[in-house]
Amino acid sequence: MFLSVFDVFKIGIGPSSSHTMGPMTAAVRFLDMLRASADAAPAAIRVRLHGSLAFTGKGHATDRAVLLGLLDYRPDSLDVDEAEERIAELWRTRRLHPAGLPVLDFDPETDLVFDFGPPLPGHANGLVFQALDGAGKVTLSEIFYSIGGGFVVTAAEREAPPAAFETECVGWPYPFHNAAAMLRMARESGASIAEMKRANEIVVRSPAEVDEKLGAVWAAMNGCIERGLSLDGQLPGSLKVKRRAKAIHQQLLRERGANSSLPHVASDWLAIYAMAVNEENAAGGRVVTAPTNGAAGVVPAVIRYYLDHCAGAEPAKVADFLLTAAAIGGLIKHNASISGAEAGCQGEVGSAAAMAAAGLCAVLGGTPEQVENAAEIALEHHLGMTCDPVGGLVQVPCIERNAIGATKAVAAASLALRGDGQHFMPLDNCIQAMRQTGEEMSTKFKETSLGGLAVNLPEC
Repeated sequence: MFLSVFDVFKIGIGPSSSHTMGPMTAAVRFLDMLRASADAAPAAIRVRLHGSLAFTGKGHATDRAVLLGLLDYRPDSLDVDEAEERIAELWRTRRLHPAGLPVLDFDPETDLVFDFGPPLPGHANGLVFQALDGAGKVTLSEIFYSIGGGFVVTAAEREAPPAAFETECVGWPYPFHNAAAMLRMARESGASIAEMKRANEIVVRSPAEVDEKLGAVWAAMNGCIERGLSLDGQLPGSLKVKRRAKAIHQQLLRERGANSSLPHVASDWLAIYAMAVNEENAAGGRVVTAPTNGAAGVVPAVIRYYLDHCAGAEPAKVADFLLTAAAIGGLIKHNASISGAEAGCQGEVGSAAAMAAAGLCAVLGGTPEQVENAAEIALEHHLGMTCDPVGGLVQVPCIERNAIGATKAVAAASLALRGDGQHFMPLDNCIQAMRQTGEEMSTKFKETSLGGLAVNLPEC
């Protein structure tokens, strides 16, 4: 399966790729299905949220995301101010006016249902959309699954047997489906992981387009860091969590001027870059899945750390960082999961740390074997991490967890660069261990807010 770097890094909005971007995309897809159906004759729409989308949907703004999708907004092109006005109008009128369809009845209060029963069989994040005619008869129904990172599939797509890997990858010069194949192809070709990934990308896009889109991804990531460092105040939601990145940033700037900082302060810079992104994500701002929104701070933070704090850093190498990171993220998604609702936070921040470690190792001169080792070290030391957002909000422990994930990524890259790439546990085995751990992990610890930190709150 070829997963593009632009599938891994998608520009969208917070606070969650699986709970916000995915449901919004699913709603748009359902409208497209209605437009293509000659028999639907829709007069009204109903939506049911199942599994993790029901349990933590309020905190992840899933209800708002569905409304935005039914209003024909897409995550990558959302005009926030205009969207807020149209949501307010929808609440007033209880009517949708989608292009190419008749006016549809939709009451957000009664036609969007949070179903707290068992999850649907295909995935922990399930949605059911139904169109009804004027007599209340269901004329079109579709199940969607939001499978992490903003990816959405229908039930039929989820259940379809996968095509043979060799068939899917005809035409790709480097069709690696696991890390072992990736390293073998690197040895045989003499190419770096980034060069192989770029060669695959230019099968479907021109080199200039690849460069342009990579530049846009980094610009969006860095812009998110800058916004997060410039804003303070309280994040939305019941926890009343205060933004901290700006205040810590100002402290670090004052210390830099005084020339009195301690050696470990570089880690504080790394941490605030990640926190800035995830505070923006928690506020519903524009972020880039990396590979998810909940883990969106790790990769940008490590890139910014490389540019600001590594001697000899070259901005032109950011593209190689992103390509290398995307190669690792693609392997993890293909062979395990990047969904917190499916694998816990090991699948989100753990995957992001592996991606960031690989990218940093690559731009610091690491061989493909060292890059694979860096990814394995970072992922290995996130195994078993639960997804237990307090209050269903992507705030506690998610914001700090990205900061610590970024520091683990840098440490992993550094350790790998000190070796020759030879190590005991292959990345492929580590990915399989993560998949198995996620399968056996209790659903209480997989983005349902039914266990872990989510139920161990201060009593005062």
